[in-house]
Amino acid sequence: MFINPKTDFAFKKIFGSKQSKDILISFLNAILYEEKPTIEDLEILDPYQAPRIKGIKDSFLDVKATITGNKTVIIEMQVLNVLGFEKRVLYNAVKAFSIQLDVGDDYTLLNPVIALTITDFEMFPNTSKIISRYALKEKEELTTYSNDIELVFVELPKFTKELDDLETLTDKWLYFLKFANKLKSVPPSMESVPALNHAFKVAQQSRLTRKELEILEKREMFLHDSRNAILKAEQQALERGLQQGLQQGLEQGRREQAIAIAQQLLDILDTETISRKTGLSIEEIQNLN
Repeated sequence: MFINPKTDFAFKKIFGSKQSKDILISFLNAILYEEKPTIEDLEILDPYQAPRIKGIKDSFLDVKATITGNKTVIIEMQVLNVLGFEKRVLYNAVKAFSIQLDVGDDYTLLNPVIALTITDFEMFPNTSKIISRYALKEKEELTTYSNDIELVFVELPKFTKELDDLETLTDKWLYFLKFANKLKSVPPSMESVPALNHAFKVAQQSRLTRKELEILEKREMFLHDSRNAILKAEQQALERGLQQGLQQGLEQGRREQAIAIAQQLLDILDTETISRKTGLSIEEIQNLN
């Protein structure tokens, strides 16, 4: 049995641990660089982004690393489509870019940042692309202003290949993310890839400590309850929408869903993590207490 890579705890353990360098290199080369060996080495960093100025909002990432070319890659695995998520992605990217400098440092010292976001929901329903890339460009002529900040999104629901249909290394990594916890053994086609085989070993449930299993169980319960809360909120929003107007009902339903999820997590997670997962402000969560 393998743990679910889509939970934040499992994702960090597989891709962000000290022993995960080869796993992360293979994964990033597949997703970001079309399987070319562009990244030769990397350094996995503390994913906590402390603000330079007192009062500025903290940022908590799943994985952060410095790769070849002095680029910083920040990675987030997001299962629930919470309020304000799109803005949070941009905020984290801009913050990772800006906190490189201390007071008095020259702007030329800034190095590029890639924000890689993996979602278990569709972010861009008007396109069938699984991997989407965004950069700063001129609106009409699409000339590039800067490559210093790049947003990359991977939408797992759009990946529909079966095990026998996997052709590329990218296919195999996407399949691992989406279905690893449903497999009982490592498929031969994936076992032959050293980094993937290593990822499966890290993901073996039998290798977890009792404390890690308890954390994983709480995360799984959180996801299960949150999905149910979302479904209930959508049903209530639809009913409310018939009377008040669909858009207003949906917005109110999403907020009620976020509050309901936050209340369930008060005794499990810290305030900052709850804020990140639900889209509610820290002040709103503190008021729930």
